[in-house]
Amino acid sequence: MISFLGFSQEDEDTQRSVIQEYTPSILLKKGQWDIKWFNNLYTQTESTFTDGTEPRETYLTSTLEIFTGVSENSSFNLGLLLEFRTNVVADRNSFEVFQFDGEFGTARSGFTSFAPAIKFNPIKSVGNFTIQTALHIPLVDNEVEDIILDDQGNQLNNGVFLDQNGFFIQNRFFYDYSFADGDWQIFTELNTEYSFPKDDSLWDNSLRLSPGVFLSYFPSSKFTVLGLVQHTQLLAFETDGFEQDFTALGGGAKYQLTDELNVELLYTNFVRGNDTGLGQTFNIGLRALF
Repeated sequence: MISFLGFSQEDEDTQRSVIQEYTPSILLKKGQWDIKWFNNLYTQTESTFTDGTEPRETYLTSTLEIFTGVSENSSFNLGLLLEFRTNVVADRNSFEVFQFDGEFGTARSGFTSFAPAIKFNPIKSVGNFTIQTALHIPLVDNEVEDIILDDQGNQLNNGVFLDQNGFFIQNRFFYDYSFADGDWQIFTELNTEYSFPKDDSLWDNSLRLSPGVFLSYFPSSKFTVLGLVQHTQLLAFETDGFEQDFTALGGGAKYQLTDELNVELLYTNFVRGNDTGLGQTFNIGLRALF
């Protein structure tokens, strides 16, 4: 059945929209380009560290992913990932992440990492199963800055976090399945991130595992609505390392604006966790495939 689905996707390539055909599980043909700009705004006033509400913290991550097909038989793609972050804390309004003011003790922003990447299909008979591997190279010296002390030397804030300052390697495993009527599709992902040892990093010598399941319904070839569940488990290999876990539920929609361009909207809510914030994310992405 899997082989049949892979064959039928090729046959119907001219009839299916990009959001139907080119899921993250599908490799590009030689000469094709896939450019995605995805923005994730996370905001929280609660966490598992305390009871009740806390001063608001907001973190905006903007990622640019560029991939191209380079092989004759569409067996692998090459890519580059770029990441920009802007964060505000100390109960500042969520929209103030767009001010980029760098106010001491409450805000930081900047390009935080880049990553060369490769995407390939390890099992030729299963065309809709792929692996994406990327080495993330940090552009951040200090994960936390702008710690404020009073006249007696007491710490008044927890500093402003920007991003991790260590190298990590990321492997993402993608698989999708389209039901026979073409109206429903299920997509699964397992994201793994190993952070290399680095003494001044919170993620020193740790492994992050993040499985996710997305169920999509297509009222038409150009529009889909979806629901999702994602879980993250952070495992530390150091005796005093930081560990956490959390689960998020959400939903969203995608729309094919033109033959090359589509837009994506997503919302998630962190419904549970340990040693984590309990916030929400608001996401928007633009994708061009040509």
